[in-house]
Amino acid sequence: MTRAIEEGTVEMRGDTRVLHYLLHFPQPVENVWTALATPEGLREWLAVAQVFEPRLGGAVTLDGIGAGRVTAWDVERIAEYTVAERGRIRFHLEPGVPDGSTVRFTHELEAGQEPPGWRARFERLLHMLTAR
Repeated sequence: MTRAIEEGTVEMRGDTRVLHYLLHFPQPVENVWTALATPEGLREWLAVAQVFEPRLGGAVTLDGIGAGRVTAWDVERIAEYTVAERGRIRFHLEPGVPDGSTVRFTHELEAGQEPPGWRARFERLLHMLTAR
């Protein structure tokens, strides 16, 4: 049986720490996309989006995480936010086999920065998606 949230891995690329998580959800991509790439969805598991412009180059401000820009945007495939003092946060969605969705999550941050407790946040995301 595949675990919904696989253990995260960490790699170093020079002075950059890169966190990777592989997430599996029983919901289709469009449901998971809503949770990862809309203010309403983000509010339920990650942070309140004070500013959110859903397009490449759009502004984003997430409470407790930071302000920055949307640095990659491909509807229902890739949402990436680069925020000051937190680095690059990327969600890459794929249809699951045989059903559901897979999210390849990457967070790139400077070696001294602390990530915002991803494991607990992913548990909230899983709970939110399965409660619907």
